[in-house]
Amino acid sequence: MAFLDIRPVNDGHTLVIPKNHYETIYDIPDDEIAYVYRVVKRVASAIRDGVKPDGLSVTQHNGRAAMQRVFHLHVHVIPRYEGQRFPRPDELSLADRERLEEVAKKIRKFM
Repeated sequence: MAFLDIRPVNDGHTLVIPKNHYETIYDIPDDEIAYVYRVVKRVASAIRDGVKPDGLSVTQHNGRAAMQRVFHLHVHVIPRYEGQRFPRPDELSLADRERLEEVAKKIRKFM
């Protein structure tokens, strides 16, 4: 499953999650994590084509020390731009629902 993050770093910041619950990467079976990352690749390509960022970060956090705040395995696919500093989670604000819909429409064209 994939959906836009409600506290995005940039327009198009998407979360990819397995439908089954796994807290961390250590818990998910190999075949399921392989499937999750196939979806990550597909989403990354759609973000590239729909939002046209300069680059893209793919991150996945495990445990509090690694900044995991939601304890369900998820992968962040984050559009990035030249010269941009990567913000801390507490620097991010809630996205406008209408803006999320506009961005989702751009990405869906390439899914």
